[in-house]
Amino acid sequence: MSVRKQLRTTLCGLALAGIVVTTTQGPAAAAPTVDGGAKASPVAAAEDAAARSLARSLGDAGWRAEVDRAVAGGTGTGLKALADKSRTRAATSLAVDVAAADRSVRAAKGLAADAGGLLTVTLTGAVGSHRAPLVAVAPSDDEAAAITAYDTNGRARTLDAARTPDVPVYVVGIDGEKAVEAGVKVLERELAAAGVATAAPSAPAATAATGYWTSRITSVRLNDDMETWIKGDAEIFSIVSGFGLDGKVRVDTVTHPYLNDEGTTYYPNQILVNWSQYKYNLADVVMMEDDGDTNYSALAKAIAAALLTIADLGAYIPLVDPVVDAIPSSFWTDDADFVDAWYTLARETTGTRDGAGANGRFTFDRYWVSAL
Repeated sequence: MSVRKQLRTTLCGLALAGIVVTTTQGPAAAAPTVDGGAKASPVAAAEDAAARSLARSLGDAGWRAEVDRAVAGGTGTGLKALADKSRTRAATSLAVDVAAADRSVRAAKGLAADAGGLLTVTLTGAVGSHRAPLVAVAPSDDEAAAITAYDTNGRARTLDAARTPDVPVYVVGIDGEKAVEAGVKVLERELAAAGVATAAPSAPAATAATGYWTSRITSVRLNDDMETWIKGDAEIFSIVSGFGLDGKVRVDTVTHPYLNDEGTTYYPNQILVNWSQYKYNLADVVMMEDDGDTNYSALAKAIAAALLTIADLGAYIPLVDPVVDAIPSSFWTDDADFVDAWYTLARETTGTRDGAGANGRFTFDRYWVSAL
């Protein structure tokens, strides 16, 4: 059984049974029940429309050669920018379709127009096989066994989601790093507007005159990054929550753009918690992965609604469960996936801490940031 399946089974079982399991980290996070009647993803629909349009456009040999050169390095290339640069008729027609799809993606993710084009194209599969390529998007269902791809005639083909195909596959997807960066800004701005203290520019910062203590990530490793072969790199971010100096709940977000592959240990020396912003010497961390459909505006409203009901009673209250419960139930499909959670991380915490779901592992040290 995969780590993803184990997490889902465990969390759903806890939610249904109303049981709290205690570990060295604290109780395992309870998740919302799965909504069997979840609607189709608007982001997936936009990606699919762009993929079909790209597949048909690749019938133009000149345009296809331009795309081949652009994606040869194996990194994601902005689809709208690529089409805009080309003078081929196929690219001109594609650019119109991609612009419409980009607008749909931004609207679905709660992002403003200044987020720019988010749709990308990458190349995977049997790149050097010289066989006719296909164009696909990742399925909106994380557990889907099959992937729909299109040939240059627009005909649909079926690929095995668990096995890398023996033909080149152009994958239309979302620039995850760009989307998370824009989304975190929306999350912080809307949390601050709702009355939850954050690290947003409009929120006042409290820093000791001589400096402040932080918890720094010296290494991090995930057993499952919640991505299949077709989705490529993961887009991971963490929600750090606790009580601010005013005794009210505060939330800080931290992105992990380097955390791409499961089963790999990274050594980022990244600050996770600035303790000068917190009343107690305890905070909680919920790590999530943006699978593409995350509406950051809606997520901010849901988290704010959950956390603003929690009052400081003079002792620290863990906030992992309210944060996880606020995540829309559709995250079981392709919204922000729950990756793992760390309860009651202390200012004095050093060494290795496994997450409550046994999927992630942090190693921390205490790090003093001196004031200028």
